[in-house]
Amino acid sequence: MTNLILLSFLRQRPMHGYEIQQLIQTSRMGVWANVLSGSIYYALNKMESEGLIVTTAEERTGARIRKIYSITEEGESLFQHMIRETLTLPPHSAKSDFSLGLNWIENIPAPEAVSLLEQNLKQVEESLTQWQLGKEIKSQYGLTPIAIATFDNAIALLEQDANFLRQVISLVQQ
Repeated sequence: MTNLILLSFLRQRPMHGYEIQQLIQTSRMGVWANVLSGSIYYALNKMESEGLIVTTAEERTGARIRKIYSITEEGESLFQHMIRETLTLPPHSAKSDFSLGLNWIENIPAPEAVSLLEQNLKQVEESLTQWQLGKEIKSQYGLTPIAIATFDNAIALLEQDANFLRQVISLVQQ
């Protein structure tokens, strides 16, 4: 999905990698997209070698030279294809490493399992708070109905995960 995100930004206007990284951070897209700084530059280089983007200018900042990238027709075509492809995927999967681990939870001491589950619950609750705050902040600037539905779905899923973790903790404690 890194390519989809990068191409979406480059459709807006030519940019350099650091600018894209800053946009991802300020929009808090990294919270749900899991795009790391290193993957941005790797993807930009790879997309350039594949002809999806081109360097349209270079900018010197001190000793560094920043490449400014633009999307190509091939990049636009891939962007359109990727959007269509993602819209056919399920919003969430029931497959998870967590569920797999639950199959063998009895193999570790119950107090340790509870401690790990409580740590997980804390992380889910913190993420839930971030999503709720994000919706509140971004609502002040206007959200599309689809963006509101996306926030609401993420919040509902996190609430469900928190409830599930509380249930599992209770079962392990019995």
